Amino acid sequence: MVKEELIKRSPLRVLEEAIHGGLGKGNIGVLASPKGVGKTACLVHIATDKLLQGRPVIHVSYSSRVDYIINWYEDIFSELAKKRKLESAVDIHDELVKNRVIMNFKQEGTKTEQVLRSLEAMISFGKFHADAIIVDGYDFALGASDDLSRFKAFAGKLGLEVWFSASLKENGAPLYGEGGMPDLLKDAAASIDVLITLHAVGDHVELRVVKDGDHPAPGVLKLKLDPKTLLIM
Repeated sequence: MVKEELIKRSPLRVLEEAIHGGLGKGNIGVLASPKGVGKTACLVHIATDKLLQGRPVIHVSYSSRVDYIINWYEDIFSELAKKRKLESAVDIHDELVKNRVIMNFKQEGTKTEQVLRSLEAMISFGKFHADAIIVDGYDFALGASDDLSRFKAFAGKLGLEVWFSASLKENGAPLYGEGGMPDLLKDAAASIDVLITLHAVGDHVELRVVKDGDHPAPGVLKLKLDPKTLLIM
């Protein structure tokens, strides 16, 4: 399969259709679930799809290990190339790496304002014209109440879309409130344009759209995450 056909047939076109054309510039998307359900795999698959389209991506990791994130990208691309029998896979892989920057921060002791300044320096002064920002490993329980609104203002200023992961901690209390909104995110809901929750169901992971801007949320998507291949199907 050639790259253009891979892009056209990607299941992420189904996601874009479900949320009225995609997340869009200046908007915040969040993937939420308990730890280990598949948020990072979904984020990396979304990022890889953009990279295949020639749209540069900055991946912001609050994890202590950058190699962990690089391995996710390698695994996702390898599975895509193998499953779809991608032609010129090595050359395409090299193109993707050139259009991807991974930035690592320690959340404790680093203010969001500092992170945004670093991102703007990379984009504006480093001339890395990112199309999207992926934020993984950010702990909403530790973050300031206005962090997400700051990211949203930044996304609007620079014409970016931003995808976050949110890890829901199972401590005996209900994880979800009215309409499926995660309790952890209720105070930040006004800054979230698209919210998708992930749920382990049998041998796959189900994706549910809880919020889609001003549109009625479509609920369970005609998509699933395969936990074996880490691909959205």
